Amino acid sequence: MELPTQKLVHTFGALADLGQEITDSSDVSEMVRTSLHLLLGALGIRGGAILEHMADGQVLKLVAARGIDEGFPEPLHIDDAARVALLNAGLSALSPERLTTDKPDLCALLEECKNAAGTFGIQLFVPMVVRGELVGAVLLGGKATGESFTGEECDIIFSMVRHIGVGIHTHRLLEQLEQRAEENRRLYEDLRTIYRQTVRAFAAAIDIKDKYTQGHSERVGKYSEIIAREMGWAEEEVEGIAIAGYLHDIGKLVVERDIINAPYRIDAKQSSELNRHPAAGFEILSPIHHPYTDIPLMAKYHHERLDGRGYPDGLTDKQIPLGAKIVSLADSFDAMTTDRPYKTRRSLEDVIVDFRFNTGKQFDCEVVIAFCRALLKEINGESKERRILKMLGKNYVEAEKIIPLLSELISELDCIQISSAASSV
Repeated sequence: MELPTQKLVHTFGALADLGQEITDSSDVSEMVRTSLHLLLGALGIRGGAILEHMADGQVLKLVAARGIDEGFPEPLHIDDAARVALLNAGLSALSPERLTTDKPDLCALLEECKNAAGTFGIQLFVPMVVRGELVGAVLLGGKATGESFTGEECDIIFSMVRHIGVGIHTHRLLEQLEQRAEENRRLYEDLRTIYRQTVRAFAAAIDIKDKYTQGHSERVGKYSEIIAREMGWAEEEVEGIAIAGYLHDIGKLVVERDIINAPYRIDAKQSSELNRHPAAGFEILSPIHHPYTDIPLMAKYHHERLDGRGYPDGLTDKQIPLGAKIVSLADSFDAMTTDRPYKTRRSLEDVIVDFRFNTGKQFDCEVVIAFCRALLKEINGESKERRILKMLGKNYVEAEKIIPLLSELISELDCIQISSAASSV
């Protein structure tokens, strides 16, 4: 193979390696260093440096060097006139040794580069321009053979410098995209936080109207979250059901305060007025664009029952959204385990008995199992947070009585589920 052909093959190999390095490397500093080595090695150049034009537009910063004196100062100042001159020069070789009067705006910059390199003789200064943007410049020393650069060799240099410029430009764009993505992520998290805080403020406003049940909506939200997480829901779905729990009683805002705060069991007429609140909640929430779907439906259907005896629409089992079934259980559990003006809270043993009696009638089997498992984990110490126990308060749960009841109920409901699944096949 003739020498020029060998050189051509070697150069193309270097270009291929350079393209691969730019494509594969996620470390821009390593990419630039490797690219410089490939450029120098391809043409047998004694040394060189790559300068990056920084975002503030006023400096060229050394990012990679080989064979140049260690005392190379950085950064190098570049004024607007020099920057425009480099953009106009594009991919061309400028020689600090042979400055001409046709590029007066570059004289100071090229002289500064020459002085910065010290005893290392810079023969070529090649701007890196990508899509009309100055990315930086490449400084090159002479060839190891002492020969001058040929026109073909300059073309090879321009091609490789273009590759390096595109690599730096691409990494810069990726960094900007990552920064914007991070900014957007933070903004999204801020919006979610504001949304959650607003929802909790609404929940507090709802509960303030009912002096006997303050904190009820927040507890229902937390119980709903615990149940959904125990059922294996995705984190975003868990957050959504918690929001639904916080807002499930928002329709009570349209109900007379005297009815909500009645210190006795209300009559049929008052009960009918109170029972308006699920549908009213749906009307309040529907016009709002929620980040989570079906929240208005959770408010509307949290008083529906599997046996069709609920309200407002008398839905049956499969007609009721699973989220509404979760909120329904959470709502009922909090009602049974907190004091009301006309009754004291029930014992946890009685609540478990109620679960057993009403599962399949009022409560969904899968939902009851999930809640009981979450509660059992807390009592057994398997869950460190103990969120349910904290909401129930001290001395309410007698572990030695409750553990066997929960275990028995879970086992019983598991069998029912297995039998139901088998019969439906």
